[in-house]
Amino acid sequence: MLLQRYFDVSESADVATFKSRLVQFANDMDFGLVSAMLVVESPTLVGEDAFFSVANAPEDFLADYNDESDRRRDPVMQRLKRLSVPFIYDQDMYAAEDAGDIWEKQAPFGYRTGVAVAIHMPDRRHFVLGVDRERALPKDSSQLSRMMADLQLLAVHAQHAAGRLLGPQDEAEEVPSLTERETEVLKWTMAGKSAWVVSELLAISENTVNFHLRNIFRKLEVSSKHQAVLKALSLGILK
Repeated sequence: MLLQRYFDVSESADVATFKSRLVQFANDMDFGLVSAMLVVESPTLVGEDAFFSVANAPEDFLADYNDESDRRRDPVMQRLKRLSVPFIYDQDMYAAEDAGDIWEKQAPFGYRTGVAVAIHMPDRRHFVLGVDRERALPKDSSQLSRMMADLQLLAVHAQHAAGRLLGPQDEAEEVPSLTERETEVLKWTMAGKSAWVVSELLAISENTVNFHLRNIFRKLEVSSKHQAVLKALSLGILK
């Protein structure tokens, strides 16, 4: 996928555009179904968590799949609560965890196999992204790895849009101050350059580039280059 396609998702102007771009992205990955959900946990034990989602799920599925006990037993949902890496689900996984009956309910609607990933963020927020289809996934490990990497990168960009478009809005955030060199490093990172390439372009060592990146992560309170670029764009540090 072209890098601009990911930024198109993160920069969606409204919910309809966000959904449309997610669906198109999933279709290009050869998945007919996609769902994205932002979960905001209640700050108290007695409060209720808030859920905000977009999906192209069939209407009949939405009407039928509303059993809370099934959702608690669903092995996909259980994995999403504790994992931060993409994983594949299929009938075998459901059967192995005594949840074959749930798979049987979902399968007629196109939810036979897929890939899902969760991003766990500060302030008790979580973002979940999944793509689903009827046909079995490819057996080739390199194809599967590429598919999972694409979904993980898409999730980083989609959570940026979801937080802006779906969930409750935070108060205006203070813009951290980056040094001129940190900004240069971040601009080249946004262009897709590796730390080694950035070091060559700026005539500094690769270790120095990584030092600046660690400072950027700390100042922006993020944990990856993609998140740093997205947050810098949202704060107006990068244009």
